[in-house]
Amino acid sequence: MYRRMQVAGLVMDPQSNTPIVILNDPEGDEHLPIWIGLLEATSIATELEKIKFPRPMTHDLFKSVLDHLDVVVEKIEVCDLRENTYYALIHLRTSNGVSTIDSRPSDAIALRTDAPIFVKEDVLRRSQKMPEDKDHPVFRREDKENLDELLERLDPEDFGKYKM
Repeated sequence: MYRRMQVAGLVMDPQSNTPIVILNDPEGDEHLPIWIGLLEATSIATELEKIKFPRPMTHDLFKSVLDHLDVVVEKIEVCDLRENTYYALIHLRTSNGVSTIDSRPSDAIALRTDAPIFVKEDVLRRSQKMPEDKDHPVFRREDKENLDELLERLDPEDFGKYKM
């Protein structure tokens, strides 16, 4: 079973200085933090802030190719969690039917397709049981106030200081 999620925002892990995309359940209080790369974070942040570049970035280029080929991203599924790494599938609709492509969740989200994002219930459950490590602390439901505070303090300028 899958739960529909949405991008709640981006934060920087204060200990490792690594970007984190926060997915949340719009109808509940579940949150899923996924540590991601700087390039993917920049792509997601610029989309959230509706910043346009004069030339296409990699994710824009891939989205343009999909559009040109009349391929629609139907949905994104975060489907597995292995050794602290999340796995996702991108479901593509073509004239021949639906195909799935293996992807990192961050790349799938960065595609800017507005496709719905789903997270497997088992992944949500296991993410809450992941052993906490000093570089990647785990956000739990009881950490919601801290997460809300981090999201409120997020400054879009933080992402603008990285060269592209």
